[in-house]
Amino acid sequence: MTTPTLQVTGLSAGYGKLTVLRDANVTVEPGSVVALLGPNGAGKSTLLAAIGGLLTPTSGSVRLGETDITKHRPATRAAAGICLIPEGRGIFPGLSVRENLLLAVDGSLRDQYALALETFPEIGRRMDAKAGSLSGGQQQMVALARAFLPRSSVIVLDEVSMGLAPLVIDQIFDALGVLRDSGKSILLVEQYVGRALTSADVVHLIDRGQVSGPIDPSSLDEDELMSRYLGIDIGTDLEESTAEENV
Repeated sequence: MTTPTLQVTGLSAGYGKLTVLRDANVTVEPGSVVALLGPNGAGKSTLLAAIGGLLTPTSGSVRLGETDITKHRPATRAAAGICLIPEGRGIFPGLSVRENLLLAVDGSLRDQYALALETFPEIGRRMDAKAGSLSGGQQQMVALARAFLPRSSVIVLDEVSMGLAPLVIDQIFDALGVLRDSGKSILLVEQYVGRALTSADVVHLIDRGQVSGPIDPSSLDEDELMSRYLGIDIGTDLEESTAEENV
């Protein structure tokens, strides 16, 4: 029996006296993609922050392989293999692309980022440009480049496609496929439900801080999930749109 790359057990967390996440259990197996889906405010980002060490849980544990990292600092977790890519790019816009990449490595940039630069040739051509001058898609590529570092074993992604054009989203998800094929494990929060269901081996649903699953994505109805995920009755919404067009 293989040891999970990442094991979250009974994790609860919040902010001050407010509990947001309650007794969450999530397992990410080696080389797998796990999608976490739920409405806004359900606790998705709170769970990812607790995994990355940005938020101290009130109970439960986080294990990376055989190691309990629940009390480890974010930098220690990153060095051990947790790569957290937060919503909103997570880069330093005033630094060059080269400087952004160098912040995460010891040694040769080209050696450490060889696969990333092969996957994202655009950023290889913009090394001396300020990261903030890049397009949104290129900035996300710079952020995602850290996931290709040899030390990164678990990639934790919060809304990686937010605000990007469809063609760029295709590139980003192709890159996630490259990461998976290289043996890395991925925990993904994603606004595009169809993309998540296509990419994931396992889905967890989260609502009001409570995580359900694991669920086989092929067993989920996308329309029903969209209704639950977005809080919209799709049939009613279509009827109302049609009625408005006929006025």
